[in-house]
Amino acid sequence: MRYLLLLYSAENAGPAEGTPEQAAEMQKWFAYSSELTEAGVHLAGDALHGTDTATTVQVRDGSTVVTDGPFAETKEVLGGFYMIDVENLDEAKKWAAKVPLAPYGSVEIRPILEFG
Repeated sequence: MRYLLLLYSAENAGPAEGTPEQAAEMQKWFAYSSELTEAGVHLAGDALHGTDTATTVQVRDGSTVVTDGPFAETKEVLGGFYMIDVENLDEAKKWAAKVPLAPYGSVEIRPILEFG
């Protein structure tokens, strides 16, 4: 079954950019991605630019409204995702707990709806 692991944290959470701590954090991310790949469960994944680069499009009563930024203001923002293929939710939970941002953010697990 395919699942998305949606990665949320405050935009300023985690190590500061350009620090030795961030370099060490990136090694954790590379190791995690490698572990997913070696286990044969990794399908896709990527990091996202910050919310200052987001654009939201809505169509209301036939009119298109475009605004800068995310639609909802929240303390934690979507920063990236992994798509995995595992047997069940319990296995997805185990992978989610290993995501490097789990200690300071949250990982939402969403099963992918299969059509057909």
